[in-house]
Amino acid sequence: MAMHPPAPTQLPELVEAWKQTTQAVIDLAITASDAELARETTCPGWTVKDHIAHVAGLETRLDGHVDPDVEVPDYPWLRHDTGRFMERAVEVRRSWTGAEVVAELTRVIARRAERLQDPELTDDTPLPGPTGPRPALSLLTLRTMDIWCHEQDIRDAMGRPGDLDSPAAALFVMKVLEAFPEGALADADLPVGTAVIVESTGPVLAREGMRVVEGEDGTPVAEPLFSGTVDGLDHSAEHVTTIRMTTEGLARAGAGRYPVDELRYSVEGDEEVARRVLEALVIVP
Repeated sequence: MAMHPPAPTQLPELVEAWKQTTQAVIDLAITASDAELARETTCPGWTVKDHIAHVAGLETRLDGHVDPDVEVPDYPWLRHDTGRFMERAVEVRRSWTGAEVVAELTRVIARRAERLQDPELTDDTPLPGPTGPRPALSLLTLRTMDIWCHEQDIRDAMGRPGDLDSPAAALFVMKVLEAFPEGALADADLPVGTAVIVESTGPVLAREGMRVVEGEDGTPVAEPLFSGTVDGLDHSAEHVTTIRMTTEGLARAGAGRYPVDELRYSVEGDEEVARRVLEALVIVP
């Protein structure tokens, strides 16, 4: 995959990316007014404060804290067990003030940072995860992506865009583009002979491509275009569609926060193929 700046993949880099995006959430929360904390976001049912509570709740859980058992109502935005699980920490903190939620997040992040910077920590060191132990490298990848995604939710609702050139931003873009070939094959119903390129135009510059070919068993297979370009494609036989979006747009698409009609993007090639691929870009449950 062609990409600049490169995404963090080593454990120390991921720890720094996690710290940076979490601090950004804290900074946004500290400077938010009560009215801003109460603003609705693109996550149905969640306010800005609820996103902060979600981050604080998960990080305190990973730090060993056990929230009181609460009954989560059958909110209309809860579509699956994962959503209901994530709602518990938010429900516990709905009666808290914004200052109380921010104070909890600030405390736990200081403790977590100290633990994660332990020089004896390795990629494979098992650490508590949301649903059970995970290797440190895998956990930090997921937590950094999740927190940055919620940071962008908060920024979007507050009208404070930013942090789109950070290591966490590069990581999220990389994971969206890594998942795109198989996701498009599974969900976009692309015919054999179709080639698609998805490009992030900045601040993170990245590009990934795939073509649909017939596998040995006759079923369609996603074949990566390793250079991320159309070099070597037979344009007389292939249908090439290129989708270009800003880093912010690609991240919002990957998070499933906006319907395709509300995304800003440009297309060279087949508009309908582009639409189906964009609908298949979502990597967030």
